[in-house]
Order: sequence, then C-alpha cells, then structure tokens
Amino acid sequence: MKKKLAWLLTAGLVLGLTACAAPAAQPAPAAEAPAEEEAPAEEAAVEEEAAVEEEAPSEEAAAEETEIQVFIAASLNTVMTEVAEKFNETHPEIKIVYNADSSGKLLTQIEEGYECDVFFSAAQKQMNTLEKDDGLIVEGTRHNVVNNQVVVVTLKDSGTEVTGLEDIGKAESIALADGSVPVGRYTRTALMNLGILPEVEDASVYTTEEVSEALGGVEISEQSNVSKVLAAVVEDSCEVGTTYYSDTYGFEDKLDILETVPYDLTGNVIYPIAQVVNEEASEAQTAAAKLFIDYVVSDEAKAIFDSYYFDTDVE
Repeated sequence: MKKKLAWLLTAGLVLGLTACAAPAAQPAPAAEAPAEEEAPAEEAAVEEEAAVEEEAPSEEAAAEETEIQVFIAASLNTVMTEVAEKFNETHPEIKIVYNADSSGKLLTQIEEGYECDVFFSAAQKQMNTLEKDDGLIVEGTRHNVVNNQVVVVTLKDSGTEVTGLEDIGKAESIALADGSVPVGRYTRTALMNLGILPEVEDASVYTTEEVSEALGGVEISEQSNVSKVLAAVVEDSCEVGTTYYSDTYGFEDKLDILETVPYDLTGNVIYPIAQVVNEEASEAQTAAAKLFIDYVVSDEAKAIFDSYYFDTDVE
C-alpha cells in the first residue's frame, strides 16, 4: 500500500555580523548606528521566508494515484461513463472501475465479499438490505440520486397490437427481467396494481411462469438485467419489453415507447448511492470513494443525468 509522502524543506540560516572597530580615540560615527539597528529586522525577514519554504509542498509531492471499485445498476452504464469522464477532469489520479449488472446480483456479490467501494443501486430494496441487514454501508454516505420510469417498448413499425401494460398479453413474446431485478419487480408491481396479478406484499416473488400464466400464457423471455431486456427488443428477439425510460437513450430511431408507466402503478424508481464498508481499502481509496459520491450528487452531475432522461427531482 502506497502512501503519499510529504517532503519538508528545511533551511539553515547562519548570519554573521562583523564590524570594524573604530580607533580608540574616536567613537563610532553616528551614521553607522541605523545599520546595526536594522540587522534584527533583516534576520526576521529571512527566517520568515525560510518558514514559508518549509510549509510549501515540494514540487515532487503529488496526489496519490488510486483505484476504486464502483458497482452500478446496468441501467446506469451509459450515463456513468460520462460522469466518470467529467469527474476525472478534476481528479485524474482516481481511476473508476465499474461493475455493471442487476442490483440484485451486485448485492449478492458484495455480500459474498467482492471488493466494492461504492454501490449505486436501481432500487431502495437492495440498498436497504446492504445497510440494515448487512451493516455494510458507511454511515452518512447514502443519498437518493435520481428517479426513473418503466416504459413498454417495441421496435419501430413492429405492428404490435400492444398499447401498454394493460394489454401486454396481446404480444407474441415479451422480454421481462426476473423478479430480483428492480425493473422486473417494478413491472410486476404495476401488473399487480392493474389487477392482472393477485396482490402480495412483495411483487418480486412472482416467477416468470406465473406472470406468463396471468397474461394468458404469452411467451416470456426472462432476462437477468435491464440491458438484456432492451437488447432482446432491439434485436427483434421479442415483440415488446419493459425497460427504463433512461435506457431508450440512443435508441430513439429504433424504438417506439408504447407506454410510460405512471408512478402510481410502479411506485417511485429511486436510485440510491452509498459508500460500502471495505476493510481492505487504503486511506486513499476511502477518500476517493467519498469524493466520487460527492461529485455524483453535485449539480454538475445532475445536469448529466438530466440529459440521459433521468428524473433528478428527488428528495
């Protein structure tokens, strides 16, 4: 583990004052007296300059390069690439390494001991588990960053009869994330609130087979994260799918949004971020993780999230 070295400059000062003795019969000229009186002031000035040199950092002293592991929900992959680039403009010494997947899978990896410094989840559920059940969140570092919305999408000119979640069973095939993935749970919650699925406390318990049965036996292609749902629709493997509005960024010419599912059906889709307890982290890593979170919740980063279709009006 490398640590920053602080080099202190030391300065030695030897000040010798010499005077020519005047002849015994004559006193020293009055004009020479001021020079003797100014000597202490000159000495103080030199000492002050030396003190400044001691306090100033050496040119060799530089910020310590470090690397942090940041676990992000798959739906954040595109926007967080730009966030890291902007962050590195002021902190080039910090390397951001992303691990992007479903929030449920990332939670499991952290619980299994994978090295992680920052967790950015697509739902409160996984963050709550990490904080309250596992005790792996650094106190005071959790923030709600953005909101999102579930959308029903299809390829342009697909000719689908589906208009939204309420009649999604009309599709020949649906791309749907499993219940452990936030977008899969939000979709199931909306179907439950529409009366298509029976009401339960946690909609994520519904299997893909049970959702298919409730929709009249429609073929459902189960996906392990939201990015794979999107790919299944873009590649025309499935007629429709449920993803996030932010995931349609960059695919405007390929996709039609059939419905933007209202929050009163899904609930808020809040993305929280927090620093993860990492006992193996150096002081530099710990400090870097905090700096990165501070940037993610800044106004500058908020503008980036806005441009990628995220809703930054969150509490």
